Amino acid sequence: MTDPVSSTSLDVVAVGHALVDVLSATSDEFIDAQGLAKGGMALIDAARATDLYAQMGPGTEVSGGSAANTVVGVASFGGRGAFIGRVRDDELGRVFAHDIRAAGLRFENAPAADGAPTGRCLILVSPDAERTMNTFLGAAAQLHPDDVSPDLVRAAAVTYLEGYLFDEPDAMAAFRFAAQTAHDAGRRVALSLSDTFCVERHRREFVALVEHDVDILFANDAEACALFETSALADALELVARHCDIAAVTKAAAGSVVVGREETVEVPAVPVDRVVDTTGAGDLFAAGFLVGLTRGEGLRRCGELGALAAAEVISHYGARPERRLADLAASPPR
Repeated sequence: MTDPVSSTSLDVVAVGHALVDVLSATSDEFIDAQGLAKGGMALIDAARATDLYAQMGPGTEVSGGSAANTVVGVASFGGRGAFIGRVRDDELGRVFAHDIRAAGLRFENAPAADGAPTGRCLILVSPDAERTMNTFLGAAAQLHPDDVSPDLVRAAAVTYLEGYLFDEPDAMAAFRFAAQTAHDAGRRVALSLSDTFCVERHRREFVALVEHDVDILFANDAEACALFETSALADALELVARHCDIAAVTKAAAGSVVVGREETVEVPAVPVDRVVDTTGAGDLFAAGFLVGLTRGEGLRRCGELGALAAAEVISHYGARPERRLADLAASPPR
């Protein structure tokens, strides 16, 4: 098998939804009035996206998408990354492409000339920093296997797949094509479960992926339990350890637990002065963890880098780091 680190020109290639996030501070009363599940992610159509956007308060627009956020985090650590996703040839598509390339990443997908407009995620941030996401996927959900560059996948030590992508048939096929291409090249495949609602929609397919196609699994405790239909995290970890080389499960303020073939480690969360917005916490945890892994670090250090990145991103609005993560990682602990 080809060495997954030394013979690669990229650390991580991420495959996921190319979205532009619109973040707005709101009240719990507004969320209730809109009939939304606080803290969840709902898929909405174009009409609902237009209506909700009109009723939201002032918003901040930033390029987003779960896997895109992760690979931007990889670049902030000084890692080498690329993103595979689909945008339309419209204003938001140009915003997304500019932002991800400006982060130092390769993004080679040409904008689509037809089909749905570029996707966007309307994120309502509650006073307790919880985020409620309403996503119009648009062009992002129309990702096709032809959009996946085999050369980029083969060049990367890890192909990181976003669970949110697993909704449309073409996107599912792109997902599987990327995973197969990575394994054929001797590379590792990582999967983020993304959301409990996502797990519940695709539990059978996700379990099959974890059993046969995934080397590294990222999830929070609720997602891990939902995958195996158990209320006990220890049971979920025992089950996932039978199939994956590594499972990294976050537990919010309680830190994370990392299960490997030969060890299990508990990693504390990095404290922050004030939690402002939890959007992107899991995405950035995955970024730090993968940077550590591709550099040959042990599981504990991988988890610590993940915790560091998550702490940075929850200290401000938006799902991408405002401070260079490589600098934070190089600073001595406080």
